[in-house]
Amino acid sequence: MKSERRGIIIAIGVLLLSAVLGGIYGPNVRATAASADDYQTAVRDFTRVLDVVQNNYTDQVDVDKAVYQGAIPGMLRMLDPHSSFFDAKQFSLLREDQRGKYYGVGMIVGPRENHTVVLAPYAGAPAYNAGIRPGDVIIKVDDKSTAQLSTTEVADLLKGPKGTVVKITVSREGYPEPLVFTVTRDEIPRHSVDIAFLLKPGIGYIRLSGFNETTDREIAEALKKLDATSLDGLILDMRGNPGGLLNEAVAVADMFLDKNQLIVSHHGRTSPERRYYAVRGNQGMTAPLVILVNNNSASATEIVSGAVQDHDRGLIVGETTFGKGLVQTVTPLSENTGLALTTARYYTPSGRLIQRDYKSVSLYEYHYERKVPDRPTEVRLTDSGRQVTGGGGITPDIVVEAPKLTKFQQLLFRDDVLFPAETGVGGFTRYFLGTKPTVTKDFEVDDNVMRMFREYLSKHNVRYTEPEMTENQEWIKRKVKQEVFMSVFNMQEGFKVLLEGDPQVQKAVEAVPQARALYQNAHKIMAQRMGGSVDQP
Repeated sequence: MKSERRGIIIAIGVLLLSAVLGGIYGPNVRATAASADDYQTAVRDFTRVLDVVQNNYTDQVDVDKAVYQGAIPGMLRMLDPHSSFFDAKQFSLLREDQRGKYYGVGMIVGPRENHTVVLAPYAGAPAYNAGIRPGDVIIKVDDKSTAQLSTTEVADLLKGPKGTVVKITVSREGYPEPLVFTVTRDEIPRHSVDIAFLLKPGIGYIRLSGFNETTDREIAEALKKLDATSLDGLILDMRGNPGGLLNEAVAVADMFLDKNQLIVSHHGRTSPERRYYAVRGNQGMTAPLVILVNNNSASATEIVSGAVQDHDRGLIVGETTFGKGLVQTVTPLSENTGLALTTARYYTPSGRLIQRDYKSVSLYEYHYERKVPDRPTEVRLTDSGRQVTGGGGITPDIVVEAPKLTKFQQLLFRDDVLFPAETGVGGFTRYFLGTKPTVTKDFEVDDNVMRMFREYLSKHNVRYTEPEMTENQEWIKRKVKQEVFMSVFNMQEGFKVLLEGDPQVQKAVEAVPQARALYQNAHKIMAQRMGGSVDQP
């Protein structure tokens, strides 16, 4: 009864909160003049329906499930695609992501052929230092077999208080007996900056994968590491970055824009307009900037990209972004649950709304088909007078589509011969490393390795033709080298190999002189408008 009462109380609370903030009927969030009587009637009707279902349904009703997985999510889906309810576990994971840390052994795991496999231990984390490597199959955590456990359940077993010890038993290719690692749990940072290094002399590269509470500090450290004020160009890679905290997006944009430039504004029915400006400014970091994005770049990523594009601070390269211009306010509820409710829309400095249409498409179409409007819903001008569009994500200044996989490459992924980027090591790489080769930073995939690759394909009945092998040889060599480096060294070294053949990165490097000219021209135009002298960056 206590659980049922809790479910009803939370449901009523969410209903009231949603009713007050946006109207609970119909597919659109719109202002209403509903009275308190309307809210009470809606709540009374809901509890009456729940009571009838609970008393008369053919089977015993799980009230928590009916409320948390049915009524509340269903109600929020009527509002927009991004308002959502978090149960206790989901809310805990959300807070982990926002804080940028958790306690455990520090590795990414995933399901592979009914097993939980190590995809990548974080460099320097307890699991990495203990010797656990990508491709290891976790067969026991302490004395508990993982045979009947989901990957999520295994991940939960690996987490625990700082300083506690966990024993991890794995099977590894090339080793006849299981390997046992004793690992002491520690605080594991969820880095938002995955890697920062020089792509080539004078050209810095930073990979930013999220916006959490440590992003501001991490970007500052990366810029310092690269000696950013002396760079000839900087590539900020935010492909696949789903966004995160608004204040961190503002802080990152602040590092590249001039002081007092507008970064973003937002307002909604119950939230007055708020405008965010660059407070510190770039402080001398005026190197030409190129931002890489794709259709999985969203929210906070679009705030930074939109501000950089509108102020002509740099060029955007890649594919059109996701198109999420809604601001969610996260409200903690009772029983460690939470509600993320859309309370405003954000606008780029030129006044663009980046949000894609979600009212005339299904939830599936919105999330997975992501059709760009035939015509932009709005056209605005950047500082230098260039046209930019809104209503469908950030359109790159230079469009470069990600290369499509060939049928043979798809086959290698499907048969687990190789794995997609950053998701572990495939079967061949595990087999190759099982022969215990000597691998240094000078390692290259030579004819002998390719011979072993052919033998592996034949042994595992993966059909191929010599024309297919010839056509895909350079791609195969790069993928094998990437997986080997990721396993022997760390994820960052593997990622560097992947970037070597990345056409979007190559185009970003080529665009650096164009980004410099754009920035200088914008400064000149803005100075002329203000009637002052030109101070070239």
